[in-house]
Amino acid sequence: MLRQAWRWSAFRDTRAGTARFVAASFLAADGPRRSSAGPTRGFGNIPHPLRGRSQLLLQPQSVSAIYLSPSVFLSMASGSSHPPSTHPKHTNRLANERSPYLLQHAHNPVDWYPWGHEAFEKAKREDKPIFLSVGYSTCHWCHVMERESFKDEEIGQILSDNFVCIKLDREERPDVDKVYMTFVQATSGGGGWPMSVWLTPDLRPFIGGTYFPPRDQGRRPGFKTVLIRIIEQWQNNRATLESSGERIIDALKKGTTITANPGESPPLAPDVANRCFQQLAHSYEEEYGGFKDAPKFPTPVNLMFLMSYWSVNCSTSEGVEALQMALHTLRMMALGGIHDHIAQGFHRYSTDSSWHVPHFEKMLYDQAQLAVAYITAFQVSGEQFYADVAKDILLYVSRDLSDESGGFYSAEDADSVPASGGPEKREGAFCVWTASEVREHLPDVVEGAVGATTLADVFMHHFGVKEQGNVAAEQDPHGELQGKNVLIIRYSAELTAAHFGITIEKFNEVMTTARGRMAEVRQIRPRPHLDTKMLASWNGLMLSAFARVGAVLGNEVLLERAVQAGNFLKAHLWDPDQQNMFRSCYRGDQMEVQQISPPICGFLDDYAFVVSGLLDLYEATFQTEWLRWAEELQARQDALFWDNQGGGYFCSEPSDAAVLLRLKEDQDGAEPSANSVSASNLLRLSHYTGRQEWLQKSQQLLAAFSNRLTSIPVALPEMVRALMAQHYTLKQIVICGQTEASDTAGLLAAVNSLFLPFKVAPQHITIIHEDTLLMSYST
Repeated sequence: MLRQAWRWSAFRDTRAGTARFVAASFLAADGPRRSSAGPTRGFGNIPHPLRGRSQLLLQPQSVSAIYLSPSVFLSMASGSSHPPSTHPKHTNRLANERSPYLLQHAHNPVDWYPWGHEAFEKAKREDKPIFLSVGYSTCHWCHVMERESFKDEEIGQILSDNFVCIKLDREERPDVDKVYMTFVQATSGGGGWPMSVWLTPDLRPFIGGTYFPPRDQGRRPGFKTVLIRIIEQWQNNRATLESSGERIIDALKKGTTITANPGESPPLAPDVANRCFQQLAHSYEEEYGGFKDAPKFPTPVNLMFLMSYWSVNCSTSEGVEALQMALHTLRMMALGGIHDHIAQGFHRYSTDSSWHVPHFEKMLYDQAQLAVAYITAFQVSGEQFYADVAKDILLYVSRDLSDESGGFYSAEDADSVPASGGPEKREGAFCVWTASEVREHLPDVVEGAVGATTLADVFMHHFGVKEQGNVAAEQDPHGELQGKNVLIIRYSAELTAAHFGITIEKFNEVMTTARGRMAEVRQIRPRPHLDTKMLASWNGLMLSAFARVGAVLGNEVLLERAVQAGNFLKAHLWDPDQQNMFRSCYRGDQMEVQQISPPICGFLDDYAFVVSGLLDLYEATFQTEWLRWAEELQARQDALFWDNQGGGYFCSEPSDAAVLLRLKEDQDGAEPSANSVSASNLLRLSHYTGRQEWLQKSQQLLAAFSNRLTSIPVALPEMVRALMAQHYTLKQIVICGQTEASDTAGLLAAVNSLFLPFKVAPQHITIIHEDTLLMSYST
């Protein structure tokens, strides 16, 4: 009898770059249970999304200005060059792939296969179990496991001789990732990447985990030991493993079913919204802001819900509290080390409760959602601080994550080679500073300041730079940040200026000079790996960000960049003949856009996020081609993914027999659920087009998720916003005037400056006559 003893000491968020150590023991029935736990950078337990509640934290601190570099929003990223090793000892078939993650494993001593029929047929032909390893190119612990285990000759031989080894990029195939992550979470209570799952030749999972150290560490079995025990059990106890896999898949099919009962209506929006707010407020921490304790993730979906909740409850204490929670969280993140104060943009998450020491990868989907959250905070509060942060994010994306074609790259890695050199990459090496480096590059004396104050003195005081470094030992268990400083704003501009006896104007001048010079130093450091894969879904999110920020600020450059992104999606990720979206495309060696053959067909989130982005682009530019394409995509989404029996959308369409579960995503996490976004899309499109079937589909979708919305709405805050939009009556603003006239533009700017969250058609403008504009919204 096989006994599985799994214990995850902690798990990273399902979109974060770092996985916590996991241990597994495969023991005889009479053997003792063994488990393992291992510290990483200060992580605590992250519950399975179906078993816990999201949490939120905040901390008040003095306001400080954000200083922006010159905004050249249409500049494009050049990327980083990573020349391959000369004459690699091993080369496997992953060398023929385009995924940056798969290419990172192309020279492992492992006989890797990409996900596909060649691997499946080999497993059946040779009657071998499958080892499926899932990750993505900017995942820190994926790098660690590759370096420790997949580059190990002995482990590589064991894997190649006894398993059919498949490497999967979860960003390319989220449908496959969701199936096996559901299995890992259901059998353990948590999950993360790298994900390690063992399958029967017919793809049914029987053992799963995340990161494994290569060798035994005390009572924690290493990867080699785990492999040997699985081989023994496959040889001696195969029937049990296969029946276990069969039973688990059958149970997951039943347990993951989301369906509406015949005639069921969506739950009452005010009740659901109040419960969602109470669940967030219960986990709110008043000092620093954010959701739950360390590790702390931005979760923009929660922030957007809180601001929307305030908009209809602004006269109540609950509404005021909701707004304070959102604005304070956004402010503290902007002041913290999770925000890159030199090169703009936001890192993935904070390993501590004060937003100080981040996990340093930067993801496109974070930048997109945070830009929208910050511009919304500007609309709500009128504070320029928030608008500056939104522009700061888009400056980073334009410079470092933009392709010449108009598309957006997926991510920048957390790890890079230190400027001092060395064979190994280190997390945060591109971003952190020693006190001596700051002094070396900022020696200039500040005129008018007390004593012989230098640029370095002002910079170090304002950003909390210490001689011994400012990263606590518990935040740096591997010693990668010893003696280093992660910049975090410790004082307001006023306090720092007063401390050195200078004016605010002089302080701003000093900081602009200092930040610009430190940015130049960063540019000559070895850059982190850039994942140049371009995903339809994340490009859709980024399209929304440029369109919405551009509309609010009346910034034509940002709107032009949004149009570029829309043209990119249509040119490279849409097949008009087959009426299909593609999931991804890639930057070639000559900077051209490349596609694989056959392309990966788009999934639900590709359609939903692009439709949302196109609607935002239409509302920002009033160019009807974007609305027409959004209608076309929505109709295709309905045909591919809609559940005619139970309502709502499946994540993937049914033609791929290798995907064992048809799932409906039921959590708004690092990205919103595609069903949540679709509920809003359907409402907006029904208003644009008058098509009642789309309104009915939105209602059926919300009814399908009634149990989740009623019991734990905090898991679906974006869907709660869609439910609230169903509840509030639409109204219209009619602007009469010449389309190009300055007074018409002024009225449009005034409307765009307002936060009107539950509009089925935010800034929906239709030309009625040559001289009349109509804008619809809800209150």
